[in-house]
Amino acid sequence: MRKILALSIAVILVSCGGSIEEQKKAKLAELKEKAITIDHEIKTLENELAELKTGEGESGKIPVYVETLKQQLFEHFVIVNGVVEPVEEAKISPEVGGQIVKVAVKKGDRVNAGQLLVELNTSVTERGIQEVNTALELATKVYDKQKSLYDQNVGSEIQYLEAKSAKESLERKLETLKAQLAMAVIKAPFSGIVDEVYVKEGELGAPGAPLLHLVNLKRMKVKANLAENYLPKIDEGDMVKVSFPTFPDILLSMPIKQIGNVVDYKSRTVPLELEFANANESIKANQIALVNLKDFEDTKAIVVPSLVVKQDSKGEFLFVVANDEQGEAIAKKVYVNTGLSFRERTMIKSGLAEGDQVIVSGFNLVGNGSKVTIK
Repeated sequence: MRKILALSIAVILVSCGGSIEEQKKAKLAELKEKAITIDHEIKTLENELAELKTGEGESGKIPVYVETLKQQLFEHFVIVNGVVEPVEEAKISPEVGGQIVKVAVKKGDRVNAGQLLVELNTSVTERGIQEVNTALELATKVYDKQKSLYDQNVGSEIQYLEAKSAKESLERKLETLKAQLAMAVIKAPFSGIVDEVYVKEGELGAPGAPLLHLVNLKRMKVKANLAENYLPKIDEGDMVKVSFPTFPDILLSMPIKQIGNVVDYKSRTVPLELEFANANESIKANQIALVNLKDFEDTKAIVVPSLVVKQDSKGEFLFVVANDEQGEAIAKKVYVNTGLSFRERTMIKSGLAEGDQVIVSGFNLVGNGSKVTIK
């Protein structure tokens, strides 16, 4: 009993030891990652201090880089995730059941609209057509004879009507059988690529069961969901920019084709749909797309790098280069009122004017009134 108890305790200790080891490994990886970040920050500060010492040794001034402000175009975009889908895509299935006698295509084949894809066994339908044709031939002769007699006021009207009904009934039956025969030959509803073939010759095809997957990549659409509060800022037909994370060099402009009429009550979003030509077929189905919707534009905006805008207890501020009483360049702390930001650029509503020189590098080394030299 004691041996069993001791063995159980040993197993528990080993198991716990393994768990602790994994925890220590995870902690070590976390510390190493932090160490890399700290080391990078140390090197950055050392470089800045070295540059600072060089400037101070020469003139006692802090070297800075500036950006002279001027009015420019500022656009703000809302980026919405979307999914790419083909405009023409279908999983082809037969309208009637039957044994598959021919699969005319394989995966990857390009087909044209109307081209044969799959053929089902039609022997029973063909025999039925032959039988109906034979019966229709006789019924037509009987009808012609009865009609001739009826026109001569010979024979009864009921005999004429029965012959006519029999003939027309067989004609309708023949049309039905021919339609069934056509259904057994499955053709491409549109031009495209056979993405997948699900069946083999000799298997049974059934209505609703897909035989193959056909897709046309020449014309694609992007589906996305937009927050309802942006609805007043967009309309159908508005041009938007669409990018693709998989292909960062591709940026397309396309109109909004459709805006949904119902807001999802859970996500509070409305669906959008856009279409575009994909001539070289580089964009594939189900790829992620980024829809850039412009919701603000100012052609005469004052814009600065977002990084230079800091904040203290009084509000947001940045440093500009000004002249002191002796005419020397100094850093001046200026409080500003900011607007929208996009792609690391921030619009300034008030506090700055065209021609101001904003410190964009070295701003972490200066204080209000620090003497600077523009590099």
